Amino acid sequence: MVRRPVAWVVALVLFVEAFGIAALNWFLGVVVDRQDMSLAGLDPHMMSVSSKIGGIAFGLYFALCGLVALLVALRDRPPAGLGRVLLISAAVVHGLLGAFTWGLVGWPAFLFMMLVLGLIVLLLMTYDRPAEPADAAPRAGTGGDGSPVTAPPAPTTP
Repeated sequence: MVRRPVAWVVALVLFVEAFGIAALNWFLGVVVDRQDMSLAGLDPHMMSVSSKIGGIAFGLYFALCGLVALLVALRDRPPAGLGRVLLISAAVVHGLLGAFTWGLVGWPAFLFMMLVLGLIVLLLMTYDRPAEPADAAPRAGTGGDGSPVTAPPAPTTP
């Protein structure tokens, strides 16, 4: 199947992206600190520290999403609960980042963001469980509420 390789690729991409985001924001913080210039009266040291903290926070967020994808790959089970929410939020973040990078950075960065978005959505969709129709008959042995059903008495013939 294609499920496990997709999960491995998503985990790898998210770990690399986590490191890249953290390193880029750390570098930008160092640049702001060395220029010692104020932006609209803001303290340059505070801008530098906030850039570094933001980079670490986003790096940890993407690393956590990569850990969820890694666990999906190792267990070969769909993400559940908080892990699923994290992967969905990462897909939304990549969609928004893709929209911003189209205008600010250019189309190669946009294509990368859309590639990661597509990989995350593919991971979520390949592990999706088929939904049962609401009006489907209950499974044998259980009622509609999950309680056991006893067989009706056998008809007696005279």
